Amino acid sequence: MPLVRDKDGKRLHVKSRLMGESLVSKEFIDNLDVAPQERLHPDVAVMKIGGQSICDRGAKALPAILKEIVQIRKQQKLVITTGGGTRSRHIYTIGLEMGMPTGIIAKFGSMISEQNALMVATLLSPWGGIQMSHSDIIKLPTYFAEGIIPVMHGMPPYDYFAIKPKKGRIPIHRTDVGLVILADLLGSRTILFIKDEDGLYTADPKKVPDAEFIPEIGARDLLERDLDDLVIERPCLEIIQNSEVIDRVQVINGMIPGNITRAMNGEHVGTVIYRQ
Repeated sequence: MPLVRDKDGKRLHVKSRLMGESLVSKEFIDNLDVAPQERLHPDVAVMKIGGQSICDRGAKALPAILKEIVQIRKQQKLVITTGGGTRSRHIYTIGLEMGMPTGIIAKFGSMISEQNALMVATLLSPWGGIQMSHSDIIKLPTYFAEGIIPVMHGMPPYDYFAIKPKKGRIPIHRTDVGLVILADLLGSRTILFIKDEDGLYTADPKKVPDAEFIPEIGARDLLERDLDDLVIERPCLEIIQNSEVIDRVQVINGMIPGNITRAMNGEHVGTVIYRQ
């Protein structure tokens, strides 16, 4: 790119399409030509182990799921993230009662999610499991070359700068959103939410036993349906719909043996949410 000098001759600038733009003009953004987004690690599968649905069950759920993951790792590069679960709900409650702002409450959630990442990484340590920080993402090629299974807490790194929701102060960007943002960054083709339900229903099946199962739906259609409850955090749908590299995510029941393996092999075993 050429250099241009101010009229007074005191300062040089790099001439570019963005030079002098405020970056808030809708017309400018709509007409800005950019290269297609690169898939940095399309061969890396990312999966989130649910906090309340899986981690909180402890020995009743985690060992079998991690055993299956260890077998999958032999053929597939993996990055695992973890949710916060019941303990995060508990600290959210206390924080709200004490009048804490959204940023502090989000930081509380990160700490709990990190505890679960430490637990999962420790359980996987005999097979190369390590706890990874967000800043270690750039080290993924080295980790995979060494046969490591990276485990990262799922809370996105907004923390103190978490965006306040329209109502209340519970952060809207939590561990489900963290997985989708990670998948968009890496360009992953396989994105799994491991939970204790078969997938998405029209209502929470734990509360509404006759809720209808939804095996497949587009992100835009699901947003427009505006269901009262969802199996993943609502902002995930906007991220999926706006992504250039995420084609689909799948929500599966990890409590059913073999489900993770089948999903990794491309089978439809839960609910698929795709970009329209």
